[in-house]
Amino acid sequence: MKALILLAALLGVTFASDTVDINNQGNTGSNVHQTVNIDNHDNIANVNQFNGWHSWNSIWDYNRGLFAARLMSKRACVVSRINRNVVPSLEQLSKASQEKPNPNAPPPRTLTYTVSQTRVKNVAQFGPHIEALCKGVPTFFAQEVQEPSLYSSGCNTSGIINILGITICGVPTGC
Repeated sequence: MKALILLAALLGVTFASDTVDINNQGNTGSNVHQTVNIDNHDNIANVNQFNGWHSWNSIWDYNRGLFAARLMSKRACVVSRINRNVVPSLEQLSKASQEKPNPNAPPPRTLTYTVSQTRVKNVAQFGPHIEALCKGVPTFFAQEVQEPSLYSSGCNTSGIINILGITICGVPTGC
């Protein structure tokens, strides 16, 4: 009986998450590797892009309605609210991340965020997943900008599986 319970628990863990690996050959000849891990039990998506100094990691906490991005080139973390009207659900993200990119598809919808220059004092307030990502790194809160054309310089652009473009402007370099 204990073995059956253990087997059921292990199968539950196996089916509770999705992992997708994507390798993209950039037009400059660089190799970009992106992974998406989805934990359906905790409603968390972890998206990582490995691209040398331009690498970033992100946590999408759907329960709290927050996301955080750790930008390696800035040595900083940025936290903001998830715009549920634009950001795909975990189910949509899982499905879209497993599809091959369509070169004829329209460009992804983009969201632009501007970063507060005031450091967050208590990263734990954002929950354990974001705290784990941003702990020990200067962290700043960002707000979505409705007029992204006003912010054309000093911005980091990140794509989530080509279905949503995120632009983060005004990120201070970590202390």
